[in-house]
Amino acid sequence: MTTLKAGDKAPNFSGTDQDGKTHKRADYAGKKLVVFFYPKASTPGCTAEACDLRDNYHRFQANNYELLGVSADSQKAQVKFKEKYELPFPLIADEDKSVINAFGVWGPKKFMGKEYDGIHRTTFVIDEKGIIEEVIEKVKTKEHASQILK
Repeated sequence: MTTLKAGDKAPNFSGTDQDGKTHKRADYAGKKLVVFFYPKASTPGCTAEACDLRDNYHRFQANNYELLGVSADSQKAQVKFKEKYELPFPLIADEDKSVINAFGVWGPKKFMGKEYDGIHRTTFVIDEKGIIEEVIEKVKTKEHASQILK
């Protein structure tokens, strides 16, 4: 599971968003970047998290932050999620799990007594130089923005 920690260099990732646009870590040099991984678009917890970030988006922008959501959903699912909830940030459709694996957030999970492999809801706050400032593993979906913008 997540072996990356504060002080580590963020992985050089490359992923394609809901519109087919490629996003790389280098694209965000000089800006703070919040990369949030969520298990599945349009599910209750993921929707609450994304909407809380959306509702506080102006605060992120005011503090020089860019946001990037990542899940293993298809491009089509990400388009629906982004449009339905009017999300102002890109959503990476990481079907091959290259970004997910680069950040180490794929692994065994338990839900209702069943074990399976999936995405662990984790957020990485990366500084202007590409260094991880914080790793948030205990994400509070309804108040995630305040966990990041302390």
